This record gives sequence, C-alpha cells and structure tokens, in this order.
Amino acid sequence: MHAKVALQIVLGVAFVMAPLCSVARSPQADHSQSASAGSGDHSAAAQPSASPNIYAPALSDFVWLEGRWRGEWGPRIAEQVWLSPKAGAMEGVFRVVEADKTLVLELFALVQKPDGISFYIRHFTPALAPWEKSDATVLNFAKAENRRFTFENPVNGMPRVAVFTQVDPDTYVSRSEIVPETGDSQVVEITYKRQPASTLPINAGSGGRQKKP
Repeated sequence: MHAKVALQIVLGVAFVMAPLCSVARSPQADHSQSASAGSGDHSAAAQPSASPNIYAPALSDFVWLEGRWRGEWGPRIAEQVWLSPKAGAMEGVFRVVEADKTLVLELFALVQKPDGISFYIRHFTPALAPWEKSDATVLNFAKAENRRFTFENPVNGMPRVAVFTQVDPDTYVSRSEIVPETGDSQVVEITYKRQPASTLPINAGSGGRQKKP
C-alpha cells in the first residue's frame, strides 16, 4: 500500500513547481475586473477593448522545458526528458529511482487544443505494466503569471493541481498538490536542474551503414 501511495504522489511530480505562497491572479481574472471597472461607459468604443487581454496559451510557452532534467526527492532521484513541440504536442518521459530500484516510469504530453492546452499523465512499472486502469490523468491549463504555469484536474485530486515554474533557463521547480478521496492531502515539490545532452559515439566514416566483413 505504501508503494502505491508513493506512486500516486509521483502523479504530479513531473509537472509542478514553486511554492504557492500567494494565489496568482489569472489573466482571465484581470480581464474580468477591467471589464467591470469600465462598465459605467456603455459606448460602442469601450466595449471591444477587453478581448485582446485574454491569454491564450500555446506550446511555444513551454519550449524552455525541452531537454534533460534531474532533481532530488528525498533519497530518490527524479529524471525527465522533454521533446520539442511538434505536430501539436510536446511529449516526454519521467522516472523515479531509489538506490538500485526504479519506483515508477511516467509518460506525459502537453497537447494543444482549440480551447487551450491539456496535460496528460500515465504511469507504468519498469515492466511497462500500467498503474492506471482507466484513461490517462488529464489536467487543463488554468493560468500563467511570471513564468509560473498552473494546470488543474477537473475530475479528481490525483493530482488536483500541477504547477511549472521556470526559475532560470537551467532551473525549474515542480509542485503537485495531491488530494486523495481519503487521507491527508500532500504536496510534492522537486527542483530540477538542466542536464547536458547525452552524446553517443558516431563513426563518421560509416555513413550510417554497417561495414562489410
């Protein structure tokens, strides 16, 4: 049971960030307040001014995640790799290792949709047996402010909220807020550091073809 709880915590690890010491106002909320403040002016010129302020997220907002990352979660090592955005999606893989044992593998994807971006998560054992018996967990983009991107789960609390916060080009913090149906709520935070790209030896003269014996 403890192992399963740990894996449930990992649900949000790959995608959440810095401590939420205060609730950030979303661009949509700023837009609503601006519209209310100007409600006394009913002229035709005043009404159209609000729509350009609505923030529409795009995968290009997350291109900084591309590459390899490593973080420490207590005695565990968390590693993830993000691919570049392509064909309306940005995919990646994540794993948590403790000592000589892989605790969980995770596949994830940010998918561009007409109404915003959705974040899909699914977990596996090292033998690729799926942990989730139903569909992948889905979180929807909720707000962005000061390089902090928040996703929310409209179905359950596993996780309820995932936040990505870019600290600098080579550092970001992930934060997951786990709200199970029973038991205490939990918060998982991991600071990730960018890792150098792996390089494999290349035989420049082979041209990608096997040598003849």
